[in-house]
This record gives sequence, C-alpha cells and structure tokens, in this order.
Amino acid sequence: MIASTLKCARSPAEALAPPRHPSVAMLKMLWADKFALAAAIFLLIALFCAIFGPSLMEEAATKLNLRDRNAPPFDTERGWMFVLGADSLGRSILARILVASQNTLLIAAASVAFAMLVGGTLGLIAGYSGRRVSDTIMRLADVIMSFPSLLLAVIVLYMLEPSILNLVFVLAITRIPIYLRTTRAEVLEIRERMFIQAAQVMGASSARIILRHMLPIVIPTLVTIGTLDFAFVMLAESSLSFLGIGIQPPEITWGLMIAQGRAYLNQAWWLAFWPGVAIILTTMSLNLLSGWLRIALDPLQRWRLEMGGNNNAN
Repeated sequence: MIASTLKCARSPAEALAPPRHPSVAMLKMLWADKFALAAAIFLLIALFCAIFGPSLMEEAATKLNLRDRNAPPFDTERGWMFVLGADSLGRSILARILVASQNTLLIAAASVAFAMLVGGTLGLIAGYSGRRVSDTIMRLADVIMSFPSLLLAVIVLYMLEPSILNLVFVLAITRIPIYLRTTRAEVLEIRERMFIQAAQVMGASSARIILRHMLPIVIPTLVTIGTLDFAFVMLAESSLSFLGIGIQPPEITWGLMIAQGRAYLNQAWWLAFWPGVAIILTTMSLNLLSGWLRIALDPLQRWRLEMGGNNNAN
C-alpha cells in the first residue's frame, strides 16, 4: 500500500522519463545504504588484492630475513611494507595477508558456487518432480545434514590429502542441503501460481517451465543466501587451517597465518591479530551486503532503498 502510494506520487517529469537501466537502479540503491556501500568497497578491494596480490607481493611474502623476525608493527625504519610487522621468519605480514587473500577467497567462492549449482539444481528437480523423486533427494540432504559440517570436513580431510581441491569439495558438500531445501521450498510455492498453470496448459515442457519461469524467481534468493554463506565457508576454511588439516605450507591462507602465529601470542600478538582482522572485516562486509541484497532483490521492500536514493539525489 505504501509502495503503491509513493509510486503514484511521482512528479510528471519522473513519469515521462525513460526507465533507468537495472544496473543504475542497483547503484542508486547501494548509494542509499552507506553501510552496504562501505562493505561493497571493502570487498572490491579484497577482490583486487586476491587477483593481483600474489603477482605483486610474492617476493615480499616469501623473502626470509631472520634479523627482522617478529618485528613489531608501525615501525617506520623498515619501510611501508612492514607497517603491520613481520612474522617469525622476518616476512612482511602485509604482503602475506595480500597473498593469502587469493587462496582464502578462492576456496570460499568455489565452494559456494559449487554448492549453489548442485543444491539449486537438485532443489528445482525435487520441487517440480513427483513425490518419489522428491523424497529420494530430500533423504540424501537429510543424510548430509545429520553430520556436523565441521566434523564431516575433518573426517574427510583426514582421509584425503589436504589440498585446495579437496577442501573446496568437502566444504561444498556440507553446504549443498541449504540451497537444496531453500530452492525446493520456493519451487513448491511457485508451481501453484497461475502463470505456471497457464504455461502447463499451453503445453510448455517441464524444462522450459523450470528454466524460464521458476529459475529467475529463485535466483535472487540463492544469491542472498550465497552471500551470507560465503562468510560461513570462509570461517570454516580458516578453522580447518587453524586445526592443521586445511591448507598446508608453502600455500597460505588467513586461517593458516593465525595458526602459525598462535605460538607467539604472548610476545608477538600481531602475527595472529592482523589476519584475524582481515577475516572479521570480510565476514562483516559480507553480512552487511547480504542484508542489503535481501532488501534490494525483494520488490515489496525495494522502495525503501529507492526512496533513500532519490532523497540523496535531490
């Protein structure tokens, strides 16, 4: 009711103006939420570091200098590269954080993408197919969910070699049921709508109905869940690396940096502090951006951000 009233209250100039491109509208809504805007900027910086960090900082992250071992942060005599201090082998913590961002974000992104693809596909099939197929798929999800995700990852990685590929596979398997159950619940509600029944009467195939009519409605929900789940997967990877069964040296992640700095907490707290700050800021940014996406992709709540963007523009 409020949204329709606000829509009708537009000026004649706004009513005659051509419709904005969806990307422009999304940017205006992002500008209306300053916390989400700051989170998006931080995540873009983290993405830039993950893409270009290893090529720019590889030498500084691996160069040993035992004379500067456990050097404290903010020491201007060693240059800006050691602004966050040095680790137990004299390597720049700043450079190692930038290099480690690639593995950390890559593992989380690949796990979420794989889990979303498999879980979403199975959810679409379970929601639209008959009872027997749906029950079979849901029992599979129940089996996976019956094991604690972190414990299942520990058991599998203990039996397999701790590599990036195995870590992505294990983390993705533990997250599939979330996307499966969410997609199935959405499809069960969507298939009762009038336009789905009209498409069935007109002879549209099941594949066309799922891909052309159901999937576009389900995708915004999956993207919102994936943004929030990205933070969980990143924390799970950091936990496994901290326990020593995740990524192994010479590869590096933020969780492994915390594990390596655990023995020096009393005399060199910065070894574990700065990678922990990177994990906290990334996780918080993802949570803020997930909340913004939940509103921006919901037609019933989007007017809040649109009105905020219009007020800022005026």
